[in-house]
Amino acid sequence: MDLNPDDVTEKHMTNNGPTQVTEPEHTLLADGVSAAGSIVMAVAGSAPAYSIAATAAALVAAAGLASPAALLWCGLPMLGIAWAFAYLGRADVHAGAAYSWVGRALHPILGFLSGWAVVVSATIFMVAGALPAGAATVSLFSPESTGNVPLVTGVGAIWFLIMAACVLVGVRITARAQWIMSTVEVAILAIFAVVAIVHAATGSHAGPSFSWSWLGFSHFQGTGAFVAAALIAAFYYWGWDVSSNLGEETKNGHKSSGVGGIVGVIIVFLLFEVFTVAILEVLPAKTIQANSGNVLGVLGDEIWPGIGGKLLILAVMLSTIATLETTLIQVTRTLFAMGRDHTIPKAFGRSHKKWRTPAFATVVVTGVSVVLFIGSNFLGSVGTILSDAISSIGLQIAFYYALAGIAVVVAYRNVIFKSVKNFIFIGLWPAIGAIFMTWIFAVSIPSLPTIVIVIGLGALALGVVPIIVFWRKGSRYFSRRPLELPDELTGSIPVVEGD
Repeated sequence: MDLNPDDVTEKHMTNNGPTQVTEPEHTLLADGVSAAGSIVMAVAGSAPAYSIAATAAALVAAAGLASPAALLWCGLPMLGIAWAFAYLGRADVHAGAAYSWVGRALHPILGFLSGWAVVVSATIFMVAGALPAGAATVSLFSPESTGNVPLVTGVGAIWFLIMAACVLVGVRITARAQWIMSTVEVAILAIFAVVAIVHAATGSHAGPSFSWSWLGFSHFQGTGAFVAAALIAAFYYWGWDVSSNLGEETKNGHKSSGVGGIVGVIIVFLLFEVFTVAILEVLPAKTIQANSGNVLGVLGDEIWPGIGGKLLILAVMLSTIATLETTLIQVTRTLFAMGRDHTIPKAFGRSHKKWRTPAFATVVVTGVSVVLFIGSNFLGSVGTILSDAISSIGLQIAFYYALAGIAVVVAYRNVIFKSVKNFIFIGLWPAIGAIFMTWIFAVSIPSLPTIVIVIGLGALALGVVPIIVFWRKGSRYFSRRPLELPDELTGSIPVVEGD
């Protein structure tokens, strides 16, 4: 019989009758991440410094002065998706997160494709993300060597392997590393946010002065520009949901993981908005586009000559390394859940006896990513690789976030109208998020370059292969198992407050 999370048990007799004990080889380390650590993971997953540095130029090119509006009007639906993840996690604490929730609330095939979207988007990102990690490190110590592709590639690969080792040997080590890296990163960004606001308000600046109209729709050059910017903005936020994939390893994970995602989205939204406004005000458009991979470093030099650029490059380096780690966590936990369900080979669903981590999945993903990372350097410039990767990942993000938003409405349909809170946070807001994600997914496809469509949709389509193979093998995952709500979730359901 194929393995299923509900089936991976052994029965033991006790004085009180039979009990069920989960087999250790199919479990992860419980309570390895604290509630505060879940927030840190969510922030690290979105990687504020990296996202701004790697994506600001693309966002400004697509939206111009409407860039802050793109982040706002994508951020609000994204927060609705975060609420969806929080409530779905209350019903089902699962390493696969959307893979399990969508499969149980909607249909197993849609659930598998949601998980597959996480796997392929994370893999593509790890290939693209290691390049900036290497470039930021080299720029910090030897700015004149940033054009040395083999050096940048080698340093990026080393960082990736170090993070893979942390993920392999235990979630507690991973959490400690994230505390250090993310605390330093956010502290640097917070200081510079204040300095940037003061500089823009009191000093001379090359860009236009801030206007509240930047948060409206008047600066968008048509619907196409808004959709393109929204797809990029989705990439900005993506990654916060790693807290949900760590649910089985988080203390009080049924609540803490969801709260971590919500708080994480709010934190990175504030950082994204402040720095985007600062970039538009302080730097001229030509400078932004000419420094697409180092916008934060240039901003730092402008507002704090001498040390400013170095400090922000340090923040970018830490952010990139941290998000490589959280992305690796997300993809390995998803593969672990799939292997445990036998929707991919069973070996992926086994954990290390000592470390209680998905060791096989971690080793395989690390090997594949390093090979693809090195090979990608022969496909074009770093800027081209990043641009194509961002857009293709944006498609995959929109796909599985939309399904999660729909899933929570379907799963909780009987309790949505029992209170105003339920209606807003379980029904209306997640539904708006799902509609928004579905819209940008569908509308953006006709205007995207062929390579982006091939990477984005082609990688998703490959998920049909394991579906066919393991459906025929009789995996019980593909049998309908409705998402059952615990007793405490069938009435008025607080998420942030304690029960």
